[in-house]
Amino acid sequence: MVVAMKLSDELVEDAKPYAAAAHRSVPKQIEYGARIGKAVTDNPDMPVRLIQDIMLARDEAKAGLSAPYEFG
Repeated sequence: MVVAMKLSDELVEDAKPYAAAAHRSVPKQIEYGARIGKAVTDNPDMPVRLIQDIMLARDEAKAGLSAPYEFG
């Protein structure tokens, strides 16, 4: 679902360098930040980096880029 909303100029400007570094559009960067924020709020005892890694692993699995781990 696409929803139009007004965002502050400051938020948009703050997101621009992060979007460029991650090769995302500014709207996608803001969406990513919102997802991270929700995950951090829902899991306050988990480090942010771990949450980011879990989200990346899920996206990689959806894209078919994961492989089963072989023990031993």
